[in-house]
Amino acid sequence: MTLLLDTQALLWFVLDDSRLSKKAQESIAATDALVFVSPASLWEIAIKISLGKYALPLSFATFWDDQLRTNDFVLLPISVAHTARVADLPYHHRDPFDRLIIAQSLVEGVPIVSSDELFTRYGVERIW
Repeated sequence: MTLLLDTQALLWFVLDDSRLSKKAQESIAATDALVFVSPASLWEIAIKISLGKYALPLSFATFWDDQLRTNDFVLLPISVAHTARVADLPYHHRDPFDRLIIAQSLVEGVPIVSSDELFTRYGVERIW
């Protein structure tokens, strides 16, 4: 199964946070899963760190290089098709990072692992 993680699911998985649902945890950890991470998630986390709203146990680059490698996560490059799809999305959700992740999911035809119920209003498959 191929999946795309939203930012919260990504953080909760790598930090072993109990708020991640069992279904989400199992889907991400499945041995046959191809798990995509959007650069938008890393950008969002970097902004929160720079604002003092979040901290990681290691430097940003060290932490994420290690997590991507350890968990076999694949960065899903942001394409013109992804950004073009953002332009066509209705405004059910105003968060620019989530809107890009939603667009990536729609263009690539992959489900999103997310607790955010608003994602389903865009017609994406949401795993939670």
